[in-house]
Amino acid sequence: MRSVSEAFALHAPAPAYAGGDIASTRVLLAGERSTRSLFAWTGRLWRPAPRGLGLALAFGLIVGVAVFGFLRGGEYQSFVASQGSVRDFIARALGFDIAIVTISGQAELREPEILADAGISPKNSLLFLDAAQARARLEATPLIKQASVRKLYPNHLVIDLVERAPYALWQKDGQVNIVAADGAIIDQMRDERFVGLPFVVGEGANERLPEFTALLAAASELGPRIRAGVLVANRRWNLKMASGVDVMLPETNPQAAVATLVRLQRESRVLDRDVISLDLRLEGRMFARLTEEAAAARLAAHPKKGGAT
Repeated sequence: MRSVSEAFALHAPAPAYAGGDIASTRVLLAGERSTRSLFAWTGRLWRPAPRGLGLALAFGLIVGVAVFGFLRGGEYQSFVASQGSVRDFIARALGFDIAIVTISGQAELREPEILADAGISPKNSLLFLDAAQARARLEATPLIKQASVRKLYPNHLVIDLVERAPYALWQKDGQVNIVAADGAIIDQMRDERFVGLPFVVGEGANERLPEFTALLAAASELGPRIRAGVLVANRRWNLKMASGVDVMLPETNPQAAVATLVRLQRESRVLDRDVISLDLRLEGRMFARLTEEAAAARLAAHPKKGGAT
């Protein structure tokens, strides 16, 4: 029989210096270090929590629940619709709102139109406004040829414009557009600001504006009475007078025919008579088509001669 001490002595590993298993000794030493590390971490976990940690965690939980409900309940969308993005809202509160807007170069466009075209509203902040995007939006507007957008902190926005010059109105298929001098379409006619521009009608009429403006120049004092120029079959012009009279011009040398119309108006007030149209297509001659009432009155005044019965 062995004592307990003897039993442990028989099973105890030999010391490394005594010729025992060195690898086993290293494993035991490593195990002892792991055990000490485990106890160290366990001790740390059982230390008292920092003061205020519980309150901070509770506050974070409350804020998280509130934000979740804010997003899921639709209040966030309502907030953005009325106040803009959260970052813009905060930036405006810090003084980076767009309080001053300076616009130069506009002639036909009004300030609200320019800001709307640039995508700028009171919900924007100067801090997060994309100036390059605003400039691109402005230059996509047909009436604007060139634009620049500059931000002057903290709250000043500067917009410089170069507008395309409206030259005439062109009607085709019932649609009236504003066109430049070269006939390029600038924009659709939307209000009464451009009613005083020369007005042409018909396929290709926008590309022959110099011809029509030459006719207006030849019309002299009759120019204001010409409502529109109608290009017929892309060959010749008819003049639509404000009184409703149509003046048909020849394909060649229409300026001479307009000069004849001016002379006849000065001499006999031909445009003030009861006529529907005046045909000047034959050089040196004019044919007038009377209204029904005027034709009936003329027939009654000059009845055809016939045999008596």
